[in-house]
Amino acid sequence: MRSRGTRLQARSLDVRLAGRDILKDISFAVSPGDFVAVAGPNGAGKSTLLRALAGLAVPSAGSVELDGADIRSLDRREIGRSIAYLPQDRTVHWPLKSRAVVALGRIPYGSGPQRGESEEDRAKIETAMMQMDALPLANRPVAELSGGERARVLMARALAQDAAILIADEPAAGLDPAHALVLFETLARIAAEGRAVIVALHDLSLALRYCPRAILMKDGRVAASGPARDVMTEALIARVYGIRACVAEFAGVPCVIPVSVRS
Repeated sequence: MRSRGTRLQARSLDVRLAGRDILKDISFAVSPGDFVAVAGPNGAGKSTLLRALAGLAVPSAGSVELDGADIRSLDRREIGRSIAYLPQDRTVHWPLKSRAVVALGRIPYGSGPQRGESEEDRAKIETAMMQMDALPLANRPVAELSGGERARVLMARALAQDAAILIADEPAAGLDPAHALVLFETLARIAAEGRAVIVALHDLSLALRYCPRAILMKDGRVAASGPARDVMTEALIARVYGIRACVAEFAGVPCVIPVSVRS
């Protein structure tokens, strides 16, 4: 198992899908303790970038490296112990109860129906479900949950994986305000404990409030990257999103308020 010192790096990364260039010349690194927001308009390439970082989208040029090794050279179990990935799609294709879905996060460690669960597996599963307020959902079939409840269960699965790097695509989608705050407080805490967290999201206020680093994407390229307060500016938001926005602070909390679409 890799240590918490895992570093993930994209080097001149291009991804081409169905004859289209989706990502173009993306380079950046994520180190232990980083909490990075990836933002940008629809079609900017955020989801494809996260999939590439998780080893699920094949680069047409460049590479993604995990502790200096090309991620394509690693087997899925090793990647699974290093990277937990939560996709934007919340579909669950199996008729499982919620706890069983969360337990899938322990598969990279040898857990499963054939081998059973270790005490460590059970502790990780219970802790993850408790963090996402999913324990009351444990015995409910995941197909019967609301969208927000399913999002909490799937986030708990990613947390139960206990990987050095957590990559989540729109993890707050469908969550009510209370659970969204709990989620981001949890993500901030695990980053402070030494893991790396990368999230794609549309809520710029959450990005500005919780993520010390931010990447703004447009048309498959990095438009801006750096400290979130330097990236989430009114001028850069206008250039990337084509809107006029107000970046302000209320009750000590930074926020981004979209005002109008620029003509």
